Amino acid sequence: MRTIFRRAHVCDPSQGIDRVADVVVDEGKVLAITDDSTPYDVGSCEVIECAGLALAPGLIDLHTHLREPGYEYKEDVQSGTAAAVAGGFSAVCCMPNTDPPLDEPSVIRGLLRRAEEVGLARVYPVAAVTKGLRDEGLSEMAALKEAGAVAVTDDAYPLQSAEVLRRGMEYAAQLGLTLMTHCEDKSLTHDGCMNEGLTATIMGLRGMPPVAEEVQVMRNCLMSLYTGCRLHILHVSTAGAVRILRWAKAQGVPVTAETCPHYFALTDEACLGYNTHAKMNPPLRTQADCDAVVEGLLDGTIDAIATDHAPHASHEKAQEFALAPFGIVGLETAFAVAYTELVSTGRMSLSQLVDKMSCQPARILGLPGGTLQPGAPADLALFDLNRRWTVRASEFRSKSRNTPFEGWELQGKPVLTMVGGKIVYREGC
Repeated sequence: MRTIFRRAHVCDPSQGIDRVADVVVDEGKVLAITDDSTPYDVGSCEVIECAGLALAPGLIDLHTHLREPGYEYKEDVQSGTAAAVAGGFSAVCCMPNTDPPLDEPSVIRGLLRRAEEVGLARVYPVAAVTKGLRDEGLSEMAALKEAGAVAVTDDAYPLQSAEVLRRGMEYAAQLGLTLMTHCEDKSLTHDGCMNEGLTATIMGLRGMPPVAEEVQVMRNCLMSLYTGCRLHILHVSTAGAVRILRWAKAQGVPVTAETCPHYFALTDEACLGYNTHAKMNPPLRTQADCDAVVEGLLDGTIDAIATDHAPHASHEKAQEFALAPFGIVGLETAFAVAYTELVSTGRMSLSQLVDKMSCQPARILGLPGGTLQPGAPADLALFDLNRRWTVRASEFRSKSRNTPFEGWELQGKPVLTMVGGKIVYREGC
């Protein structure tokens, strides 16, 4: 069925479009963006009136933990992609720290089959850079790429060996794969559970110093320059990391970077009261770090906004702070938190936000989507930017409830998500 989105505020930074128009979708692709869709309204056609709503390319998350296989009690492909489309995401890149990890072609293929069966958001596997995520022998990246992996990563198990990093980058570079790295010197964060600073001292907890992230950002950038491997820095959280990335890009390092909404919306004070829903890795930092992250987004040092959606069961978070696992869910709140904190405050335009959450993620990994160009896959999202809503974790589509934004009033809500011309989420329109 042909679908016409009529009188929408179309925001597509990939084409420089930011105006009211009609968007016509046919046979799973964008057919036209036009001021008058009347000639297209023939035969079997659904017309969706979008006055007052914003239409954008579907969001793409570079950093999602779907937990399948092995940890389906936290999340699975069904619940994770349901959460994704409810948050306006048409595609997610899933991390390899599963059981078994995404280090074998058969596991990659099984995950892709499962995603096809579910039929919600597109799922792009990111494979492990080392066998078993053990920081030792390299995975068979060529076979993993052939099976469907779009990149490789050490996420959750940051590479400590510079030699393994070098060999991994050399192998990835030969295959044209991007290496996505979690930057943490574990010798500096051993037994740490939150940001090192005044708040940790008040709470009597061992801290994780910002320099633990920064030294690895510098090392990884230098190794990227040496090997020529494309590098993507995951979840940037410190002012120092932003400065290093700014310098590295000026030197011609082939590096991109992401941050997450919690790294500009929250500080380590959210951990007060031993709130394990605010425990994550990298940890929440200071207001100065938050301000630097926003500056990095605005000047292009940080290319994208991801979620690092990391579901955990309630009983796992219901432990003393030092023992609870790191991570929060974010797919269903990411756009609204970012819109509320950045766009509604005037620090960023809607076009800039869509660019960071859709166009740039597609560019970074060479993925389909991130555009409403005629002929492109009809992956899009419709947002009510005036809608104010309160975060209630009990209403999430995700299996897990570990959010630090419970009870927050946010502005901007996805009301429809389409993937390949199929409406996979719809609310109130």
